[in-house]
Formats: sequence, structure tokens, C-alpha cells
Amino acid sequence: VKLVESGGGLVQTGGSLRLSCTASGDTFDDYNIGWFRQAPGKEREGVWCLDKSDDKTYLADSVKGRFTVSSDDNKNTVYLQMDKLKPEDTSVYYCAVWIGQLACPVVAGTRGFGYWGQGTQVTVSS
Repeated sequence: VKLVESGGGLVQTGGSLRLSCTASGDTFDDYNIGWFRQAPGKEREGVWCLDKSDDKTYLADSVKGRFTVSSDDNKNTVYLQMDKLKPEDTSVYYCAVWIGQLACPVVAGTRGFGYWGQGTQVTVSS
């Protein structure tokens, strides 16, 4: 499966962006899905993850109340709606899919696991 993120850009504090993650070669149906981000000099972190085995979601405390996720099955796309953006949200954002029950932070910290997009840069100016 190939994943392509889009929708990043430069936005002012308090602004909004919607990121898209489109899959090709397969659908999201058989995979767990997640959005992750990595800021310069920092470890990659999980923003949101969905475990298909029990439909449980993980949402990072730092984005609760500001970020939401939706999907369009017809377009094979998952969206990350980011509102009330802060400078600390500045990162490269990635989507990923994987098989297996792993916690979101574990997936974030495991290199070479699952399928990842190339990332899209989000910059929030103060």
C-alpha cells in the first residue's frame, strides 16, 4: 500500500489546516491507521491512531479538543482536521498503516514498521 499525505503549509497561530492521507494499492480496511508527527530535533510522536481490532482510538493529549479525524471511503482518504493551531504543532506530519495490535506511541517509536507516507510539513507562525 502506498500512502500520500497532502495539505500541509504555513498558517498563523489559531488557524486551521486539513491534512489528507490517500492510499493506493490497497484500502484502509485491513489496517490500523495513524497520524504521527516529528518536529526538528524531537522524537516522532503519535497524534491519533485507530486500532481496527476493537475500534479504539488514541488521541494525544496535546491535540485534544483541537484535532479531529475523518475519512472518505470512496476516496480511500483519511483526514486530519487541525484547528486552533499552535507554534508547537509545527512538524512534519505522517500517516501510516500497519497490522498488529501496537499502541500508538510504540508505532511512533518503531522504525521500519508498517507503511508510511512521505510526510507533509506544517508550520505554525507565532
